[in-house]
Amino acid sequence: MKSLTHILTIFLILSLSVHAAFSQGKIPVKTTSTSLKDSVSVKGNPDSVKMTRDSTLINKDSTKNNGGLQAEVSIIARDSQRTEVDKNISHLYKGAKVKYQDFELSADYIRLDRNKKQIFASGILDHNGKYTGRPIVMMGGESPKTVDSLLYDYEKQEGNTYGIMTDVEGGFIQAKVVRKNLYDEMSLYHGLYSTCNLPEPHTHFGIFLSKGIVTKNQIIAGPSYLVLQNIPLKFIGFPFAFFPKPDKRSSGFLFPSFGEDYTRGFAIRDAGWYLAFNDYWDSEIRGSIYSKGSWEASVNTRYMVNYKYNGGFNIRYASTKTGIEGTDNYGANKDFNVTWNHSQRQEANPGTSFSANVNFGTTSYFRNTGVNGTNNIDDLTKNRMGSSIAYGRVFADGKVNFTSTISHNQDMASGSVQLQLPNFSLNVSSFNPFDSKDRVDEQKWYQRINVGYSLQGTNTLNTGDSTLFSKQTLKKFTNGFQHNIPISLSLNAFKHFQFNTSVNYTERWYLQSTRQRMENTKEGYIPVTDTVQGFKRAYDYSVSTGLSTKIYGSYPKMGKIQAIRHVITPSVNLNYRPDFSDAMYGFYKNYIDEFGMLNRYSIFQTNVYGSPSAGKSMGIGFSIDNNIEAKIKSKSDTTDGGIKKIPLLQGLSLSGNYNFVADSLKLSPLNFSGRTALFKEKVNINFNGTLDPYAIDQMGQRYDKYVFNDGKLARLTNFGLSFDYSFNPKAAQNRNNNIDSLRNQMGGNMTPETSAGFITHQRRSECICQF
Repeated sequence: MKSLTHILTIFLILSLSVHAAFSQGKIPVKTTSTSLKDSVSVKGNPDSVKMTRDSTLINKDSTKNNGGLQAEVSIIARDSQRTEVDKNISHLYKGAKVKYQDFELSADYIRLDRNKKQIFASGILDHNGKYTGRPIVMMGGESPKTVDSLLYDYEKQEGNTYGIMTDVEGGFIQAKVVRKNLYDEMSLYHGLYSTCNLPEPHTHFGIFLSKGIVTKNQIIAGPSYLVLQNIPLKFIGFPFAFFPKPDKRSSGFLFPSFGEDYTRGFAIRDAGWYLAFNDYWDSEIRGSIYSKGSWEASVNTRYMVNYKYNGGFNIRYASTKTGIEGTDNYGANKDFNVTWNHSQRQEANPGTSFSANVNFGTTSYFRNTGVNGTNNIDDLTKNRMGSSIAYGRVFADGKVNFTSTISHNQDMASGSVQLQLPNFSLNVSSFNPFDSKDRVDEQKWYQRINVGYSLQGTNTLNTGDSTLFSKQTLKKFTNGFQHNIPISLSLNAFKHFQFNTSVNYTERWYLQSTRQRMENTKEGYIPVTDTVQGFKRAYDYSVSTGLSTKIYGSYPKMGKIQAIRHVITPSVNLNYRPDFSDAMYGFYKNYIDEFGMLNRYSIFQTNVYGSPSAGKSMGIGFSIDNNIEAKIKSKSDTTDGGIKKIPLLQGLSLSGNYNFVADSLKLSPLNFSGRTALFKEKVNINFNGTLDPYAIDQMGQRYDKYVFNDGKLARLTNFGLSFDYSFNPKAAQNRNNNIDSLRNQMGGNMTPETSAGFITHQRRSECICQF
């Protein structure tokens, strides 16, 4: 009945043109007195026939064959049942139910007349005189409806309903009498339409329909007129009207609601127009006006394509008057808020993803508008707003992965805004550029060269919402790009050794750089940092080459232990990284501070991806890895000849680096880590730590003296221990194998920075549950 709004639109337009302002009142909804005639009479005992109380009666009517009915009539009475045998009438009390085919009825009083094939139902008056137990009726799969009373012919499937309220799209209709026949046609008598679901609408505004017929495709209405504050406005009405009722959505007027705001005055809220463009998207244009001069406007658009995507956006603007007219503090606050949400089905476009969740605007919008008149406490006390738009695509047969995000975070208390417009990354899977797809023989040494590529980019801005769109603020974006190209080669050398070499190249592009200087002021010299606009590039690289091998050992049989296997993987490498703080690169500059000391700084130290490292590094990296496992004879497990492998100690590693060109403290701290598993590899114990080979002075500072010289062990400066439980031992074992494989591949080729990063990543992988 959505197009019923077409009837009501004309009435509202006419009423608004005649009355410029409305006052408050109530519309009483009268109930037909005759409709409750039977229900009132059932208070207490209606005749001298004694009733059985507090009993539940269930009866299957036996008139199926005699009366020619199509189905049995099921009746239930929770309290009592009385039958007039001579008239073939049954009276059901308290929790009574009657069901016939797809018609189902429940009420506190039901009268079943088998001769007339009629059912009457109503509520009853309790000891307080309150009308309770109203009938609830369901027909043909429709939603349940509560009425005052009804009279229904279950053979003809026709009847009258008294005191009903039902919803139509956009509003509610309550009528004294509603009659619906088996052709799904509905007749109304003395109905009231409003946008409120209360018996006495709080909007105090409605349309009185004296008579009406509603069919599937049309609405025919008799004399109708406006009712405002219980005052019938019969001079604003129509004696007769005919409207089509199409099956699809149609555009039309949106009725407002009326109210009052403490600061903005009387209000007409959310009047507007509904636009149904097609089956895929529609829009609502609404506006609100207040008696003290404030106003609001909004455009709310929704869209949906089945099995592909759906979403919507809402743009809201408000002008709120503040202060007292004629005073200095009188003015208007201009606020706006924009929301947008979008979601995409994965199967709609395989390999591509797009999602959006946007909410931004002025921080005072919700406060000044009272959350659009709802005064919702959660929205009024909201401190932050955030937005995120993400796009991702995998192409080139899955070898290239591109992701991009646009985000915004806004602190509504301080007014600060952080924008990222955008962040993106492009990753290319490693490949062998000199290998051939048509190769038949084994790879030659140069065909084993492996190359990877990744690109990251960011563009960020931190500012206040009041200056967000100013020209000076838009110049403060901080941006940068970072390229990374790892190149590696792995060969089998000297039969039992693995030869590994790698080159890692990183280049950064910036559109800003910084300069530091001392400025002479009245208070003296103060440090000043200037931002210089212009394209600058910074790069660094490192080279590493080394050897690794495996040493196998075993221990003799001990009891149930058939064998213990020990695998030692030592590796050593030579690594080199230039000093990128050298003047020849131009990445670092000097300035003299207020104390006359020469200070060196990087012109990229405040940029998003940092600066190339200072200091030359050329040294030897080393590591040793241990794995110990036992073979135990098991009676319960007969696979593999009844021999079961149990890991005793996994990944017990020690690594470090010695820098030949360092002035002092040439040996780096020694990192160690390891793990073991208990209870059939369900509980994992992980540990890691750092050993410092240098002594410390009385001030706690390291100096160039080994603690070994005093016959002491290296100082333990850091230690971590963690436990994790896995419900899926196979998943935990695969994770551990991947960590071992990664460590073995990198081996002794790790520079100190790479080794520290690997240890950090390993620590972050702890304390997880796998299913």
